[in-house]
Amino acid sequence: MRVGLVDIDGHNYPNLALMKLSAHFKATGHEVKLATPDNIKDFDCGFASKVFSFTLMPELPDWVEVGGSGINLKVALPDEVEHLCPDYDLYDLDYSLGFLTRGCIRNCGWCIVPEKEGPIQVHADITDFAKHRDVVLMDNNVLAHDHGIRQLEKIAGLGLRVDFNQGLDARLIDDATARLLAKVKWLTPIRLACDSQAMMPYIQKAVNLLRWYNATPRAYFVYVLVKDIPEAMERVRFLKGLNVDPFAQPYRDFRTNIEPTKEQKAFARWVNHKAIFKSVLWEDYRSQYIHMSKI
Repeated sequence: MRVGLVDIDGHNYPNLALMKLSAHFKATGHEVKLATPDNIKDFDCGFASKVFSFTLMPELPDWVEVGGSGINLKVALPDEVEHLCPDYDLYDLDYSLGFLTRGCIRNCGWCIVPEKEGPIQVHADITDFAKHRDVVLMDNNVLAHDHGIRQLEKIAGLGLRVDFNQGLDARLIDDATARLLAKVKWLTPIRLACDSQAMMPYIQKAVNLLRWYNATPRAYFVYVLVKDIPEAMERVRFLKGLNVDPFAQPYRDFRTNIEPTKEQKAFARWVNHKAIFKSVLWEDYRSQYIHMSKI
C-alpha cells in the first residue's frame, strides 16, 4: 500500500506526527512518502497534519485523515504510534527530534499547551528517539519535572548537543540547575522567555547564574511576546542591557486566529533584524514604516 503524508504547514519545520506515522507504516511493510494536496489522490491512503491554526486549509479528498493542533487540540496519535522513534528519512534530517516531557505546570493565557497536553508528565527517554548527536527537544517546561532533570543529566553524560526550542523556564533556574545546564552541550544559545515584565528579575537571575557557571554560548536567546509595544520595548531594552539576544514574537490568538497588528509585526521585524536593531532606533524605524505604508 502507498501511504501519502501531507504536511499542511509546509516543510520549513518537520512534522513530528507525520514522521511517527511514517515509521509505523514502514515497519508494517508499506511505502510511505510526503505528498501534497494536489497529488495525494495518487496514493492508496493518506494522512494530513496541520500544526498552526492560521495555516490555510487546502482541499483534500474525504478519505484523508486530518489531525494536528491546528485542527483539533484533543486528537492525538495512538500510543503505539506516539512512542515510536520517528522516521527521520521522511525529511532527510541530520538531527533527532522529540519530547522528554509533555504538558506544563503553568497556565499562560496565550498558550494552548494546558488544553492540548494537560499537566506535566513523563513522555520518553532521550535514547528512545535520539539517533543523531544533535537533538532538538520540544518540551514546554522540561525543568518542571524530575524526569526532565534526570534526562538533562543523561544528555550531558551522553555528550549529545541539544536545543530546547520552546525555551526553558527562567523561574526554575536555580544554582543547581544552572550548574547542570552548564554541563550540557548546546546546539544553539540557551533559550529563555520574557513574556511579561514580571519575568524580568527571573531572567536576570537566570542569566547571571548561567554565565557564572559558563553555560556556553553566553549570548542567550530570549523570546519576547509582543502585545503592548511600549511595554514590550521596556523588556527589549532590559534584555539588550543584559547582552542577551531578544527575539520578538507578535501576539497571535490561536483560538480566534486574530492576526497581529501591522505595528506589532513591524516591531518584531525591527527587533529580529539584528543589523537594524543595533543601528536604528525604534522611533526612526517606526516613522519610516508608517511613511512607507502610506505610499
